[in-house]
Amino acid sequence: TMEPSILLLRACLALLAMPIYLLSFLGIWEPFCRKIFFPFFLEKISAVHEKKVKQRKQDLFRNLPDFKSPSGELKLLEIGTGCGPNFQFYPPGCKVTCTDVNPNFQQSLSKNMSKNQHVQYERFLVAAGEDLHQVPSGSVDAVVCTLVLCSVQDVNGTLKEVLRVLRPGGVFYFLEHVAADHSSWLYFWQQVCYPTWKLVFAGCCLTREIWKNLEQANFSELSLRHTSVALPWTPIEPHIIGYAVK
Repeated sequence: TMEPSILLLRACLALLAMPIYLLSFLGIWEPFCRKIFFPFFLEKISAVHEKKVKQRKQDLFRNLPDFKSPSGELKLLEIGTGCGPNFQFYPPGCKVTCTDVNPNFQQSLSKNMSKNQHVQYERFLVAAGEDLHQVPSGSVDAVVCTLVLCSVQDVNGTLKEVLRVLRPGGVFYFLEHVAADHSSWLYFWQQVCYPTWKLVFAGCCLTREIWKNLEQANFSELSLRHTSVALPWTPIEPHIIGYAVK
C-alpha cells in the first residue's frame, strides 16, 4: 500500500502541474511534448548528463571492436537514438542504424552526425524498442540503448527484440537510470514524482528495476554495475551501466 504522505505530495505536485494535466486531457500536451518540449529538454539535460558520464561511457564502449563480425565489419543498432550523444564513442567505420520512436530529434541529430563522420550511418527507422520488425534476426553485432528503457512500454519485450536482432556472440550495451534503494529518501521522492514526471517527460518511469529484467533475460553473460550520476535536484541519480552478450 502506498503511504498517505506519498499520495498527498503527489496531489500537491499534480496541482502545481495542473496546466499540463489540463492540456493532456485536451489532447494538446502529448503532440507538443513529442515535437517541441521533449526534444528541446532532452538536448539540454543530455548535455549535462553527457559531461557527467563521458568517462564512464568511454570505458563502457572500449571493448566494442572485440565484437566485430568474422568479416571484420561492426554493425550496430541503436535503440532510442535521440540526439545521438553516443556516436562519438563508436569505433571508426562502424555501421550504425538509428531507431527512435520519436522522429522529432532531426536537428540535433544531424548536428551530431556531422560532428562524427568516422561512423557510417546506414538508416534511420522510426520504431519502438518492442517492435524492431524492420531489422532482420541475427543481423547486428551490437545493440546500444542509453536512457531509453525507462520509457519503453515493455522492458522485457524490448530485451526480447534485442536478443532477436543480435547475432550469436553479439553484445548489448546499456546505461539507464533506475529505482533508488527502497529504504531511501530518494525512492520516496521518486514515488511522489512518478505520475507527474511520467506525464511531463514523455512516459519516463522513475521506479523501474531494470537490472532485474536484464538478469532474467536470456543473455549468456551479463556485466552490470550500479552507479550514481550526480544530477542534483533530480530523482534520476541511481543508474546501472554495463553490457550483456547473447
